Amino acid sequence: MLVNKVRELRARFNLTQGELANRVGVTRQTIVALEKGSYTPSLLLAMNIAEEFEMPIEEIFSKEEK
Repeated sequence: MLVNKVRELRARFNLTQGELANRVGVTRQTIVALEKGSYTPSLLLAMNIAEEFEMPIEEIFSKEEK
């Protein structure tokens, strides 16, 4: 399972879900699902999010250890 720090980073950067969605080219509902862990992003979306936060993908997304 993929886990992420999107909610934490979005709060740190003072962005709403809608603002982040607009910046990375998806709907607000996609960001909601991503933050809940019910949506696995495409590589392109993960790259766009990493670019938005100016961080490597690996610092935002990781595999959950079983």
